[in-house]
Amino acid sequence: MTPTNGQSELLTFQVKPRLLTLLGDQLIRDATLAVYELVKNAYDADATECSVRIENPAHPEKARILIRDNGSGMDAHVLRDSWMVIGTDFRAKQREAKQRSPTYHRFPLGEKGLGRLSIHKLGRSIQLVTRMPRGEELVMDFNWDVLESSTALNITPVALASRTPRSFPGNKHGTELIITRLRESWTRGDLRKLHRAIAGLCSPFKSPDNFTVSLFAPGSEQWLDGLLGANDVKHCALYHAHGHFSGQSATFSYRFTPPSSLARQIEPRFNNRITVALEAREGRKSLPLNLDGHDIGEVEFDFLLFDLDPRLIRLVTDDVSGLKGYLNDNGGVRVYRDGIRVYDFGEPGNDWLNLDLRRVNTPTARTSNNQILGALRLDATLSAGLREKSNREGFIDSPAYQAFIAAVISVLTQVEAERSKDQRRLRESLGKGDRKTVFARLADLRDLLDQKGVLKDVEPRLIEVEKEMEVYRDQLLHAAVPGLTLGLMIHGAEKILDELRLAASGPTDTKRIKALVDQLYRAMRPVTNLLKNPGKAKTTAFKLIDEAVFSTELRLRRHGVTLIKGKETGNVDFPVEGSKQMLIASITNLIDNAIHWLEIKASKQKTLYLGTSNELHGGASIIVADNGPGFGDDSPSDLVEPFFTRRPGGMGLGLYIVNEVMRVHGGLLAFPGNHDIELPNACTGAVVAMHFKEQP
Repeated sequence: MTPTNGQSELLTFQVKPRLLTLLGDQLIRDATLAVYELVKNAYDADATECSVRIENPAHPEKARILIRDNGSGMDAHVLRDSWMVIGTDFRAKQREAKQRSPTYHRFPLGEKGLGRLSIHKLGRSIQLVTRMPRGEELVMDFNWDVLESSTALNITPVALASRTPRSFPGNKHGTELIITRLRESWTRGDLRKLHRAIAGLCSPFKSPDNFTVSLFAPGSEQWLDGLLGANDVKHCALYHAHGHFSGQSATFSYRFTPPSSLARQIEPRFNNRITVALEAREGRKSLPLNLDGHDIGEVEFDFLLFDLDPRLIRLVTDDVSGLKGYLNDNGGVRVYRDGIRVYDFGEPGNDWLNLDLRRVNTPTARTSNNQILGALRLDATLSAGLREKSNREGFIDSPAYQAFIAAVISVLTQVEAERSKDQRRLRESLGKGDRKTVFARLADLRDLLDQKGVLKDVEPRLIEVEKEMEVYRDQLLHAAVPGLTLGLMIHGAEKILDELRLAASGPTDTKRIKALVDQLYRAMRPVTNLLKNPGKAKTTAFKLIDEAVFSTELRLRRHGVTLIKGKETGNVDFPVEGSKQMLIASITNLIDNAIHWLEIKASKQKTLYLGTSNELHGGASIIVADNGPGFGDDSPSDLVEPFFTRRPGGMGLGLYIVNEVMRVHGGLLAFPGNHDIELPNACTGAVVAMHFKEQP
């Protein structure tokens, strides 16, 4: 009846049964994920075992899927008021109340009330059989063709019947789903993908107690041949980190185990306790990260890192292709809640941490997805800030999720720094990547040629080659040095320009505008200096320090860093001859490093010292020291290796380039201990010396 003028009619939504199929298609990506969701239901039901059986997978008309568990089962009340209600808040209320299961104290994985749509994704005919302990065996049959042909969902009944227990006789209980008339055929690849998904449901490092999942494919067992499991590849990982992070810091242990055939050449290395501050990359810089307030809780992690160098991988396995295939399919970092996997972190194609992009930018220092098996474990009751998407594919993007990602990258960066030390040792043991410079190798070649009695014949040409190489080195360094500080300087100039724009658009304040223009000049002057000809000139250490301070004093002031100048506390100046631009940029880079770590330590009093010293053997030094966290690495040679870094997003080239600059100037970059030279009492952190050797 159509309402006439002045009348109204109450309307209600009508839901077609077809909606469930549409929702299933949209929210459940594929059959593998559908089975995966049903297995998670078994976990929520306190099952200790869940089996998945796929018969005749390649023939939909003959195939059937059986999913059976020994969980708590359901009674008529639960079936009527929860299972048959799409979008029920039954599990959501349990999660909100932090209510765990009665037997194994599991936190429910489901919360949206949409998991049963997985069944409709798989097939058109479904039989559900369930029995609670000492209860009746209940049976429901769904014919999806009949349901879809109905005009409305709420007028299409499904019969609920009870029977003498047949599927769960005696004291048995649980739930069984029998799915026939499958919507899709299963290929070999589909079955193998399902095997990987089920195998990855529980963490390979720490699975939940009393829960196992098994897959059977009668008649198609050969489709699963050759699939390696996590236990098969664990021993192939040379580097392992285990720890946890929360709040503002992470603590982990690190273990390096060389291949057994190299045991005599390389000793294993184990660091039982490494504690680092968490950082988050923001634009061009890293900032201290604090997870408190994000409702994430403590996160436990395990990282197994693999070395895929052709010569090394053959030393850890006879099945090279099998290992590479496993890592291609299963590599990455997965997330687990109470030991059960959160889909689809770590799936092929889901590079949620951008690991592959990080490795492209810094190939030798970073880890790609096919080089790591990682597990992050969350406590379900403490990680409510990380909410799963309705389609079961990761977490909803939120500040908590972004902080979580930043924390993982921060921790992984520290693990990669530890690995790079041992990776270098491995390469050296194989005759690759020794630390000698090309000029040192040239000197070795001269000695060898002299022993052979042919040096005189080739020495003139070797000298020409050496001169050409020196020219190339100097040109490359001149091109590289500006990159050390260019981004920070331009970033600082951008901020000053914004302030200038505001000052110019308001009431005229000539004094303020002049001061800002002067600041802009100070910010940009080092850039123009860096781009000048890097010819040698005579200067002094104090002049170099003053120039570096001039270009960084605004940043020091902005970050609240107290600067102590050695020349004002009795230090002695000394002459320096070389490229002023390169040396000033090197000091500026060391100052920038100090500011970064002072910020990460987040101490109330930040102190930076710039001075000189004659206390190191064989020459004078420019000293940069601070009261930050200091260096956590025992070997100074690690610090100046290219791509070695503990800064998330860092390239690991700063100290390397500064060291090369010092080599060009006949010196080196040294890392004296706090008590090796005289320093202000406040400087208890990192100490770096640009050491100029005495000329003979």
